[in-house]
Amino acid sequence: MAEELPERESMEFDVVIVGAGPSGLAAAIRLKQLNEDLSVVVLEKGAEVGAHILSGAVVDPSGVDALLPGWREEEGHPFRTEVTRDRFLLLGPAGALTLPNFVMPPLMNNHGNYIVSLGNVCRWLAEKAEALGVEIYPGFAAAEVLYDDAGAVIGVATGDMGVERDGTPGPNFTRGMALLGKYVLIGEGVRGSLAKQLIAKFGLDEGREPQKYGIGLKELWEVAPEKSQPGLVQHSFGWPLDAKTGGGSFLYHLEDNQVAVGFVLHLNYKNPYLSPFEEFQRFKTHPAIAPTFDGAKRISYGARAISEGGYQSVPKLSFPGGALIGCSAGFVNVPRIKGSHNAVLSGMLAAERVAEALAAGREHDEIVEIEADWRNGAIGRDLRKVRNVKPLWSKLGTYAGIALGGLDMWTNTLFGFSFFGTMKHGKSDAASLEPAEKHQPIDYPKPDGVLTFDRLSSVFLSNTNHEEDQPVHLKVKDMALQKSSEYEIYAGPSGRYCPAGVYEWVEEDGTEKFVINAQNCVHCKTCDIKDPNQNITWVPPQGGEGPVYPNM
Repeated sequence: MAEELPERESMEFDVVIVGAGPSGLAAAIRLKQLNEDLSVVVLEKGAEVGAHILSGAVVDPSGVDALLPGWREEEGHPFRTEVTRDRFLLLGPAGALTLPNFVMPPLMNNHGNYIVSLGNVCRWLAEKAEALGVEIYPGFAAAEVLYDDAGAVIGVATGDMGVERDGTPGPNFTRGMALLGKYVLIGEGVRGSLAKQLIAKFGLDEGREPQKYGIGLKELWEVAPEKSQPGLVQHSFGWPLDAKTGGGSFLYHLEDNQVAVGFVLHLNYKNPYLSPFEEFQRFKTHPAIAPTFDGAKRISYGARAISEGGYQSVPKLSFPGGALIGCSAGFVNVPRIKGSHNAVLSGMLAAERVAEALAAGREHDEIVEIEADWRNGAIGRDLRKVRNVKPLWSKLGTYAGIALGGLDMWTNTLFGFSFFGTMKHGKSDAASLEPAEKHQPIDYPKPDGVLTFDRLSSVFLSNTNHEEDQPVHLKVKDMALQKSSEYEIYAGPSGRYCPAGVYEWVEEDGTEKFVINAQNCVHCKTCDIKDPNQNITWVPPQGGEGPVYPNM
């Protein structure tokens, strides 16, 4: 079959960047700032820049300040709502305790940060990049890494289009393009398919702790004017999760009577009956939360994985021919729930070293300086201070873990050291799931369609679309293992951890069958992370497909 395919057409560039997120666009902009003659291309799998971008998001503007000094004086930038108030709540089943701000470590203060749509920030950065001469190709998913005979990365290939469901070329078949670069930067976001391959091929995670993840679910609401408090940032933890299950929640008040509500659940949870989506819906019914949404209208929904391993889980960034940047490497500051500033800084850092290498006539080699640069620079300083927060929370539970994590952030901030050294994470999130026999099913309330909703009506608001007559982009390696283990031992957690109703077990001819509704997929990658056997692999569907988030 492969031999019969026509050869790919190719295009050559100085630098090929995969992903038009904050890191990829920052890298592209910085490269052109340093040398306007460089040819730079950015591939984006979403139908438009920002279509697949989902974040809370409260943005620390330090990255954008470094990339685009003077942006505040410009008209039309997306940073419209500055944070004016921080509120921290500990939720119980019936009430809430407000934590005083003075006990919070200084780095938890959001003064000077902005509540934004990160998708709109990326659209704005894309305009900046294109004005400098960067070529951006949305709707083209990078599906394959290309190597030379020595094993160095020399480019990527976009996926073939018009492939039938059985994998054969259809009547509208078009071969993917090969985009060749002297260096390739991978900024696909969390758990990117190419980054995953490169980490394995080059052993980039050797000597590192396993990467840890959370799943973030978010809704955007238009609230009644009297409920709107632009600039208010409210974080909470506790109910509806028990003390052994990590996670938190947020309400961010934007401009135009909009409120972003979100829920982050750490994917190292043990109970296979737990459903992050249902916990999110339940969270909104809390008496400290629900009144915000009286008379409100839900206007968007989305979900995506978040990298949470932090300092000790970041893989080696450089490989022969390129580097990982942004959330493909995992630069999120977990207690701050912020990563876009580090993503921008990592894109800039890689761009500066790549520009130096190109100026010296180098290509396709390994730019090892990138590795030392991030640990010794602003990103390393940001992540090192909070490196023990996640492992303390995981090992000691919510209350003791957060208390000691807060103490650890204070000692790191004031004295530059930790009583705990650098803690290990231990198990992967897949290995954290326990057999169903150790747990009881959870009885979640039915949605009311006003404040709480089901998955399918939520996915509808994400504008997700996939052509049904194409190969399923969620690859199950061993279907028999899925039945004997995922279903019979773990009670089919895929139907619960997926926030989009992609997976279900249905009875057919007296036996349970695994059904994959791939057209619902919002590209969160949770299945690729949490399946207990690592039996499901997420790969990009045909270019441009998936969610289209307007203001997320």
